[in-house]
Amino acid sequence: MVGGIILAAGASSRMGRAKALLPSGDGRTFLERLASAFTEAGLDPLLAVAGVHAGEIAALVRAKSLPLELVVNPRPERGQLSSLVAALDALAGRAIDAVVVTPVDHPFVSAETVRGLVEAWRKSGAMVVRPERDGRHGHPVVFAAALFDELRGGDLAAGARIVIARDPARVLDVPVADAGAFEDIDTPGDYRRLVGEPLPPR
Repeated sequence: MVGGIILAAGASSRMGRAKALLPSGDGRTFLERLASAFTEAGLDPLLAVAGVHAGEIAALVRAKSLPLELVVNPRPERGQLSSLVAALDALAGRAIDAVVVTPVDHPFVSAETVRGLVEAWRKSGAMVVRPERDGRHGHPVVFAAALFDELRGGDLAAGARIVIARDPARVLDVPVADAGAFEDIDTPGDYRRLVGEPLPPR
């Protein structure tokens, strides 16, 4: 069983609002688009980790009947790894073989890319599988269950990157052409460039 985790607990200070709720240009929010891609790729269960904007995100999940279990990180200021750990703790006791993890600011990754990364993990048995293009690493990232405890014990300030970098031999980089795996939307300028329209008024 391979689960999906969408990290959406940050303050989105540069954007000025919850990125999970931003329209992606096709009538769906960032969170809806990622939930759809993860569902289409066959991931189950699906978790979304909220924090600063938990109330707004919970309202969206209810209003759209999204197939997401909402996990609230009580201290999202500790960093993105703290949100991943909160999700892993919520999965404790379930027969999960791996998780596919992405921050919500990568809304354009395709279901095909997600399926390809999971298939690469199944065939290779790698502890970590991530997309790569021209030497750049993107999202989502697949973490095998054997790495969960190490992630839980990781340095929250340093994040998951330190865990990934600890042993390059257990990491598989998969060449991916999908631009959505490498495009993160952090600012109004990013939004205009990638969505093709100005950030809408609140």
